[in-house]
Amino acid sequence: MSDSDRTTDFGFTKVPWAEKAGRVRSVFASVAGKYDIMNDAMSLGLHRLWKQFALSVCALRPGATALDVAGGTGDLTIGLLKQVGKTGRVVLSDVNPAMLERGRDRLLDLGFVGNVECVVADAERLPFESNSFDCVTIGFGLRNVTDKPAALASMFRVLKPGGQLVVLEFSTPTAPGLKPLYDAYSFNVLPVLGRLIANDAASYRYLAESIRMHPDQETLLAMLRDAGFSMARYHNLAGGIVAVHRGYKI
Repeated sequence: MSDSDRTTDFGFTKVPWAEKAGRVRSVFASVAGKYDIMNDAMSLGLHRLWKQFALSVCALRPGATALDVAGGTGDLTIGLLKQVGKTGRVVLSDVNPAMLERGRDRLLDLGFVGNVECVVADAERLPFESNSFDCVTIGFGLRNVTDKPAALASMFRVLKPGGQLVVLEFSTPTAPGLKPLYDAYSFNVLPVLGRLIANDAASYRYLAESIRMHPDQETLLAMLRDAGFSMARYHNLAGGIVAVHRGYKI
């Protein structure tokens, strides 16, 4: 089947395969200015702890190289830069120029220059040489990718042998009784917050829907293994609302 005949999910809506990337870019262009404020409001600040856990499993040494895919405003990039130090190198990439501009300005404001690069890049076709990075991270971005296996394969390619992929993403609640509460919050509260803070309820309705369409923990684990990652495993956070998947290129 050609791409012109294929469809994929954009939240709960089926759209032509070739259209999803453009729609996702429009969503994040719309919310870029309020993205960080909304993250704090939506998660009650918990996203910061989730990102700290993801960074802790990266465990990079000074002088290492890292790539933050779909890095947006740079939360993970900042943490990676602190780990690799002045002798290391970090690339912040995002397919959305508006989000990347926010991230670049934030890095400059914080004094990170010289060993960080900002690159507009599609996760499915990363424009970097093979075997380039000690670690690749993607935080809350994989669910927005049209071709997830292609993105995982691309991230595998750019990792050095022995390098690690760390995926931080919303997942499927596992704690007893959590799912109905989480659903009520996601579909009733998130759009209201989006309207009040970002003047964009529709984008945050898409956010809630995209989480439900994302592969659950075990399915994503299998996808990492299919992409070639070894020692793949995951850690549930917040009762499974969020999961950190990781694997190595051997």
